[in-house]
Amino acid sequence: MTERNPDSSDEIAQFANNAFYDQSFPKLSENYEKLSQYLELNGNYLPTMTIFDSAWQRYLEKMQ
Repeated sequence: MTERNPDSSDEIAQFANNAFYDQSFPKLSENYEKLSQYLELNGNYLPTMTIFDSAWQRYLEKMQ
């Protein structure tokens, strides 16, 4: 959610914006598998899982 920016055309920012508005998105989860599975089944706003993988990598780098 820290990557949200409604004025950005960055893929990760757009993903974060869409996930923010997804009422069912598990926003508090820190589990890659759970988030990935949710997006594969429900993330019609995510054109490719590569975007999620990049966002996850940024998340891990920030958490270190």
